[in-house]
Amino acid sequence: MSPFPYRLVATDLDGTLLRSDESVSDRTRNALAAVTAAGAAHIVVTGRAVPWTRHILDDLGYEGIAVCGQGAQVYHAGEHRLLTSLTLDRQLAGLALSKIEAEVGPLALAASRDGLDGEVLMGPGYKAQEGPLPYVPYEDPAELWSAPLTKLYIQHPTLTDDELTRAARETVGGLVDVVMAGPGIVEILPLGLSKATGLSLAARRLGVKAAETIAFGDMPNDIPMFGWAAHGVAMGNAHEELRAVADEVTASNEEDGIALVLERLLSA
Repeated sequence: MSPFPYRLVATDLDGTLLRSDESVSDRTRNALAAVTAAGAAHIVVTGRAVPWTRHILDDLGYEGIAVCGQGAQVYHAGEHRLLTSLTLDRQLAGLALSKIEAEVGPLALAASRDGLDGEVLMGPGYKAQEGPLPYVPYEDPAELWSAPLTKLYIQHPTLTDDELTRAARETVGGLVDVVMAGPGIVEILPLGLSKATGLSLAARRLGVKAAETIAFGDMPNDIPMFGWAAHGVAMGNAHEELRAVADEVTASNEEDGIALVLERLLSA
């Protein structure tokens, strides 16, 4: 077996490492174990905030550093503590929302609060993703702004995710960042924040450079991570915007796309 050519393997979670039932296949687990045995580190880089990520990391037996909240949170899974955390300026976010709604009409809103146990608040009309992830419904808009936030989620009754993301970026691009992270998931983030931000901080702690990193993802929010890493691999189920900038495309998350690439690199 040849030495593994990268020192860091960065993987998104939803649509990438996780299958649709939120499990990780044995084949992918074994491939990641082989990579780490060969001397590389595996790091999870996800749009999910820590409270929605922790149970997955625990199930994987993951004890290293993870990047959560689209790069806002660098989390030490083994020690169950936040190493860094960046919050959204609520005044700027409120201004951005008012500008977007003036352009496209009323939005349904949700928000992720900061912290290890930060709740996800969901407002009237917001369509929650199916699954076990907990959230707290709210009716009073003041609740949305009552505590520090990592990000806001926005939905529109008629615009597609791509259309809403494009319209929001064109309207408030100088105030905040807007990304599409999955079906029905359009997010407002602090300006300049991306997965690449958090990944670069985590890699520095690990003593690893961008040139030594391979990254896997499936959605447009993974584009900055691909731009930072030496090699970007889009899943077979990936959004066309990510596929366009990827160095290669593998099989889907349901077909062990990550394992196929890692096994090839291990045996090359």
